[in-house]
Amino acid sequence: MLHQPVQSTNVLSVGYDDCSSTLQIAFHSGSLYEYTRVPAQVHTALMAAASKGGFVARYIKGRYPTRKLAG
Repeated sequence: MLHQPVQSTNVLSVGYDDCSSTLQIAFHSGSLYEYTRVPAQVHTALMAAASKGGFVARYIKGRYPTRKLAG
């Protein structure tokens, strides 16, 4: 999955696959998480958020099936 680098102190890059509604988030800590069944509008809102880390904590973590891929 292609990732787009983002400006954030916590989030390094974000990848999204429209076909599977899968979101991947790489963190500066070295961790990589995959979230499934994430609507496209949530990805769009994440990319537009002033605070990417805050958005992830508030609207993504704990709300979608999650799998840790690295770190």
